[in-house]
Amino acid sequence: MTTALVTGAAGFIGSHLAEDCLDRGWSVRAIDALIPFYDPVIKRRNAQRLARHERCTYIEGELIDALPAVLEGVDVVFHLAAQAGVRQSWGNEFDVYTHFNITTLQRLFEAAKDVSLEKLVFASSSSVYGDAEDLPTSEDSILRPVSPYGATKAMGEHLANLYWRSYGVPVVSVRYFTVYGPRQRPDMAFTKAINAALVGEEFTLYGDGRQTRDFTFVSDAVAGTLAAAEHGIPGRPYNLGGGSTVSMREVLEVIDRIAGPLHVRYTDRQRGDARSTAADISRAREELGFSPRHQLQDGLCAQVDWQRESCGLVTVA
Repeated sequence: MTTALVTGAAGFIGSHLAEDCLDRGWSVRAIDALIPFYDPVIKRRNAQRLARHERCTYIEGELIDALPAVLEGVDVVFHLAAQAGVRQSWGNEFDVYTHFNITTLQRLFEAAKDVSLEKLVFASSSSVYGDAEDLPTSEDSILRPVSPYGATKAMGEHLANLYWRSYGVPVVSVRYFTVYGPRQRPDMAFTKAINAALVGEEFTLYGDGRQTRDFTFVSDAVAGTLAAAEHGIPGRPYNLGGGSTVSMREVLEVIDRIAGPLHVRYTDRQRGDARSTAADISRAREELGFSPRHQLQDGLCAQVDWQRESCGLVTVA
């Protein structure tokens, strides 16, 4: 039986990933620090679902404090724990980002070099590309992040490469492209827009709405992450995108139809926001067998249904 360590297991993608590992019959060691980036009540609900499972051991606390013991008996590591958020990564908050996204990651690699792992999958981000010159963007593109958050993820990938080359730690990096779906973080645009539509409030969008993104439904992102653990080549990054780019105006039109009416106020674009993202997923398709299955409208319907059921749990101050 495979034993997987999932860090950030009470978060948006991490909770889905841990559940999929359990559905495969694996044992899961789930850890989450419940960082108060948003209301910990949301994460606690995800954690409670995991903790009830007989093959899951849930640990509440910082990964850096649990190392190296938490790696004992583990076959695969999925490292999703991180300080998220592009706009919040400027200024004095950067210390938090360096602690969780760089220092903790380096300590994980240090501990991993002394154990035998089949694979360590590091969750990176399309933010490492910044305003990419070529769209769709391949993994061989130069990394030019435009936010401190993106810079920490790029540094994480460099660390991953160093520990693979120097110590043979079997690290594979996956670059997520704007993941959405049930349990999405409350600071993210889809959650805020859906909440605004459901309660009849105004939604503020940064930018003119013509910015485009490669939106990826959460179950597709999880499928790609699991495939990276099974088939990924150590030392290589993989783009995990939804397969098509859509403007924010188009997204808001869909939300208006299925949850609206939605009243939108446009304001200035924020520092650190890339104008457009688009994933070249040919490498992931060829080497991982990755193939996103969810269309945007179907995925948004699933997220709307979840937010209706969750009521106030997805609101953010």
